[in-house]
Amino acid sequence: MLERDQQYVWHPFTPQMRGYEAIPIRSAKGVWLYPYEGEPIIDAISSWWVNLHGHANPILNEALSKQAIDLEHVIFAGFTHAPAVNLAEKILKLFGLPQGKAFFSDNGSTAVEVALKIALQYFYNRDQPRLKIIAFEGAYHGDTFGAMSVGDRNPFNQPFFELLFEVQFLELPTADNHLAVYEKMQAYLSTNDVAAFIFEPLVQGAAGMRMYGAEYLEVLMQMAKKSGAFCIADEVMTGFGRTGAHFASHHLTTQPDLVCLSKGLTGGYMPLGLTLVSEPIYAFFRNQDFLKTFFHGHSFTANPLACAVALASLELLLQPQTQQAITRITSQNQHFAQEIASHKRVREVRTQGTILAIELQNQHQTSYFNEERQDLYRYFLNKGVLLRPLGNVIYTIPPYCTSADELEKVFRTIRHYLDA
Repeated sequence: MLERDQQYVWHPFTPQMRGYEAIPIRSAKGVWLYPYEGEPIIDAISSWWVNLHGHANPILNEALSKQAIDLEHVIFAGFTHAPAVNLAEKILKLFGLPQGKAFFSDNGSTAVEVALKIALQYFYNRDQPRLKIIAFEGAYHGDTFGAMSVGDRNPFNQPFFELLFEVQFLELPTADNHLAVYEKMQAYLSTNDVAAFIFEPLVQGAAGMRMYGAEYLEVLMQMAKKSGAFCIADEVMTGFGRTGAHFASHHLTTQPDLVCLSKGLTGGYMPLGLTLVSEPIYAFFRNQDFLKTFFHGHSFTANPLACAVALASLELLLQPQTQQAITRITSQNQHFAQEIASHKRVREVRTQGTILAIELQNQHQTSYFNEERQDLYRYFLNKGVLLRPLGNVIYTIPPYCTSADELEKVFRTIRHYLDA
């Protein structure tokens, strides 16, 4: 199979040369991946942050199987079904937008595209066009063109620089620079042509799990709202308990106008995206003018299989045992962070809920392209732990079914590397 994989398959974020061969996986259960050859591997990053409750979860398996018997898919333009309606209602109420609307798509990048297009078209529908977007430096919002545009300009999207629309970028606020960031934000907003401010709340994922204070984001959001611009929270990674709260936005008093969700939405089972839209925005799409319709969608919008498993995942998330697991993982992260904070190999250690990030000291600048990444990745795989370092930043974001002993095995492996 590996030979045929190399002959026919193009893997994502992977150089197309020898030395980057994929590992064939036979099956998975809980936090463990079982290769065809070799020892089991702990999935300490939830398979790119999507898996909430563990692989082959029996409750999610049953939800998917039952739904497949009744309805596998139906066109969502002009039709609807119970899994989509139930999921939209539960998510909107859980987030705190019971009067809002949920727009379905298929992944995080398209959830962001939808949010950007809705924000821009809102002002178009009002005949008061605003065309500017504000975002943070270091951001990653996806790989479609709108999402790339509001993301950091880096080698990921360098071939497309000339095709990306202009965005006004802010430095990530810190105790040292937040006043200057506020000043720049005010300058951007003073032109009254900003449609939206988009951000990953509290944690910038692909940038190296960079974390920043809720108090700074609170001020920036209030400034944006005061100017009439919308706040878009990209909760694709931070949603569904990852930061300790159901959503990272729940750490804030000021709430976003649009919210982008995916990854953990289906517990890691099916591709699905949601963009939550507040009622004041939606009101300007409830229009007799056909040309002010939001013309966006795709063939598999609100796929019933994905919606059914997302509902089951959401019910599991709200169970006391899952919330207790999130609290326990958060506590284990904090204790381990304190233990290694002064280690000579550690430049900085950061935690937020179930997310732990360890920035290593080395002679190169901290970056996804830091050369230490490949050695780190191979080292941990050889020890039976799947960690996919962001350059010189090791991070863990485990499924909530991860036991205390399994997480301690991950930490023990990291300790060994630091001491090696």
